[in-house]
Amino acid sequence: MNDSLAIDARAITKTYGAGALAFTALKGVDFVVNRGEFVMLVGPSGSGKTTLLSILGCVLTPSSGSLSLFGRDVIAAGERRLPDLRLANIGFIFQGHNLVASLSAIENIELLLELRGRSRKQSRIEAMELLSAVGLADKFDRRPSDLSGGQRQRVAIARALAASPPLILADEPTASLDASSGLAITELLRRLATERGHTVVVVTHDNRIYHLADRIVRIEDGLIQGGETTDQTRTQRAQP
Repeated sequence: MNDSLAIDARAITKTYGAGALAFTALKGVDFVVNRGEFVMLVGPSGSGKTTLLSILGCVLTPSSGSLSLFGRDVIAAGERRLPDLRLANIGFIFQGHNLVASLSAIENIELLLELRGRSRKQSRIEAMELLSAVGLADKFDRRPSDLSGGQRQRVAIARALAASPPLILADEPTASLDASSGLAITELLRRLATERGHTVVVVTHDNRIYHLADRIVRIEDGLIQGGETTDQTRTQRAQP
């Protein structure tokens, strides 16, 4: 066991359906991330990025392979334990936001904080701090239907950061944001990695934020095609 690893995924496969209708989204993926590392997972639509992220986030179970998070064997824990593993370890920023429609922005965050053991009073304080961090302190009482797509995305990001989970997974977190807001949010995620030691994995198509990653991993047709540090990426771009 390597204590420096946050994620240790080996030979991960995922097949949907059966028989003639079966589709294999992941075809034996190895994906390893160190604690405190900020990794971006990139590739074309349909390449398996979101499927892999969902497996890492204990939302989906793989068809085969092994997965450990912070040294804990996720597969051996069983599906019944996955909700507890998610709650204790993972902040997930869904592309579709997944906010509770009947709750205000601050209540969406408070709910998760209370599930993670915060008191009602402390949850209100921390939720407001998180909304301020994403620029939505003045929208705390608005329900999702009263917010723009970009504002809903920022609430979802604030909720994922609730109680500082050690692993933050983000599926296209800048997709609904303008360039300035997207950069600000990615810089916030970057600071969580560099200053607080969180591990961050971001699925993205947004090449405007690639420079903020420690490492970029490329996936295509369900297979990892390689990876590079952002220093390597900058060097390649600078070459004639």
